[in-house]
Amino acid sequence: MKNRILLIIFFLSSAIFLRAGEGMWLPQLLKALNEGEMQTMGMKLTAEQIYSVNQGSLKDAIVHFGGFCTSELISDQGLLLTNHHCGYGQIQSHTTLEKNYLKNGFWAKNFQEELSNPGLFVRFIVRIDDVTEAMLAGVNDQMTSKERQSQIDKNMAALKEKTKLGEFEELMIRPFYHGNQYFSFTTVTYNDVRLVGAPPESIGKFGADTDNWEWPRHTGDFSLFRIYAGPNNEPAEYSENNKPYTPKHFLPISLDGVEEGDFTLVFGFPGRTNQYLPGVAVEQLVETVNPARIAIRDAALKIIDAEMRKDEQTKIQYASKFARVANYWKKWIGENQGLIATNALGKKATLEKEFTKKLNSSLSLKDRYGDILPAFKEQYKLLEPYVLSTNYYNEIMGRNIEAMRIVSSLRRLTNAYEKNGNEGYESFKARLTGALDNFYKNYNPNIDQQVFARLTEMYGNADGAKEISASMQNYLTANGIRDYNELAEKVFANSIVLDKNKLLQVVNQNPEDAVKKIKSDPLFKMADKIGTVYREKIAGPYQEINGKIAGLQRRYMAGLMEAFPDRRFWPDANSTMRVTYGKVQGYNPRDGITYNPLTTLDGVIEKYQPGDYEFDVPGKLIELNAARDYGIYATADGKMPVCFLGSNHTTGGNSGSPAIDASGNLVGLNFDRVWEGTMSDINYDPSICRNIMVDARYILFIIDKYAGAGHLVKEMKLVHPRSNQSGSKASKKKMTKPLGGPKPQLQGNTKKQKVVPYRGGGR
Repeated sequence: MKNRILLIIFFLSSAIFLRAGEGMWLPQLLKALNEGEMQTMGMKLTAEQIYSVNQGSLKDAIVHFGGFCTSELISDQGLLLTNHHCGYGQIQSHTTLEKNYLKNGFWAKNFQEELSNPGLFVRFIVRIDDVTEAMLAGVNDQMTSKERQSQIDKNMAALKEKTKLGEFEELMIRPFYHGNQYFSFTTVTYNDVRLVGAPPESIGKFGADTDNWEWPRHTGDFSLFRIYAGPNNEPAEYSENNKPYTPKHFLPISLDGVEEGDFTLVFGFPGRTNQYLPGVAVEQLVETVNPARIAIRDAALKIIDAEMRKDEQTKIQYASKFARVANYWKKWIGENQGLIATNALGKKATLEKEFTKKLNSSLSLKDRYGDILPAFKEQYKLLEPYVLSTNYYNEIMGRNIEAMRIVSSLRRLTNAYEKNGNEGYESFKARLTGALDNFYKNYNPNIDQQVFARLTEMYGNADGAKEISASMQNYLTANGIRDYNELAEKVFANSIVLDKNKLLQVVNQNPEDAVKKIKSDPLFKMADKIGTVYREKIAGPYQEINGKIAGLQRRYMAGLMEAFPDRRFWPDANSTMRVTYGKVQGYNPRDGITYNPLTTLDGVIEKYQPGDYEFDVPGKLIELNAARDYGIYATADGKMPVCFLGSNHTTGGNSGSPAIDASGNLVGLNFDRVWEGTMSDINYDPSICRNIMVDARYILFIIDKYAGAGHLVKEMKLVHPRSNQSGSKASKKKMTKPLGGPKPQLQGNTKKQKVVPYRGGGR
């Protein structure tokens, strides 16, 4: 086992560099693996300034926002910057017709006006440690997947038991390289996170779904929150007595912005990538899985979009839900096209041919890894009908018919009663009733009925997924129902699920009577019948085959690293802290088309369509642009920058990640990728994979000049990092003399920066 660990470390230390921009790197390994390359690309920082346990570093300004996005500290008073779409749910929860913060924006004038968000948290990373040896103790290659995981679970429990943690610290352990290596993350979580500011949707969501995943982009996708702490700056539940958090480090903000070719570092918590899949898996994704998922969401989105355009209340109710559904629908379309355009399958075939050649040249390698590629082919063929059925079931019964979420909760309620009697029922009921207000506030049964009718029809006609399609058709026949519209009318007309008051009347009865009535509900009965077929005929084989594939993938990963010791491998994203680096760079998506990497406010005006919810522009923003009233936030040539492109390797979870310049200053806010490069989760290609960032100067301009919230800018530390670089565009700007202010947070990286005092600028 020790030899295996040493072997993996050797592979990770290989000197051959990947294509610039590729990879999501663990920050504690930058010194050994990436520092030299990053500095060659223009970075002025050291690896210690990016990640340090003993002193404040960039990592201390980066937090996991709600477990689904990234955010960063931009002041010494706990001010957080993240995307508008990351904070969308919180903004929506505070929105009413009378106080329409989605439409009009929100800006707290002081600490007292900042809005609490129950359930929202941010998590800091204190330190990261390699715990591979402890986690794989007692594990051997003769074990089954179940036996291996059982031993790892025991090792994890033992490690957590003996690890000494601070009062508010927790230990999180995650596998890397498909289970060939393990790292622990010591974390601290703060639960009092308040909404501070958000632009209106016409800025924060400008372009909406039409521009989603597209370039050129002109979206001011940002929002502001603040961390509050209890005594001694420690985590505490919400209290009026809590104070703004004082960070170990916060990011200064550059007023010099970016130029093409500049180094960019993106720090955050990317969600999930699969760069090391075999070709047969990618083929199945392109030809079977993605087309099914796209078709299902396309059908649901058309219905919701038509209803949202009818009235403002429906738009408020469904704005966030529509965006969630549309996001991956469009991503999957681009992913498929990108995988085809970049010949991902051809690249996989070439790699596998090289891998086979390496195995054939070594009896030891062939003995240990020679069965893997044929086994992949066999297992993915077996998996295909089950993975298709699972995606149909999850997309239709689990995600896109909203009422099914309540049905799922009711099933858990009845299970709690059957397992633990009245006590179990009452315990789960308390959790269920607490969540109902939020669900029904934004629920429209008429829309859901239309979606239900269309998607159950697709379920009943699912090609290649005979078990589930037959289960739906059999249900109609058994109940004398002619078609799916009639099915929708019958179950929706008589179900308690669609009305909160009716549901509560039943749920609040004595448990025995309540369970009987729930089980007799037509929507519950239908879902239970369909779900039973899925659980009995699909879920088991799907999980069993996937378990075998996971074991093959772990061995394949180890085999690749051993067969190619001169190559450097980065671990797939798994929602843990990562660093990715690249440059400000345009691209050529198609023949004859070249995209520049920078956009300006003039482009917003060019897209302006009065009254259109995607491309409307606030009157004040139009006025500011017409007057060229940009304050200190304009470029040297008098333009107002809005967005820029980079070659950083990003994915979901990197939303809200800071774009950091060569000296450690914030220059932008990551929020998207270009459509042609969304396949970067599976096949990063430097020719078209680009991430999209809001320019920090546009964020400041909106806060200050548009919103008049200059008191927030006054909290921040604004710098001119190019002030001593002769010949640069920024050096030709008129500089504002510094009036003191906080010392640089990173020793050595801000010595040449001029600190700019806040002068005001809001109208």
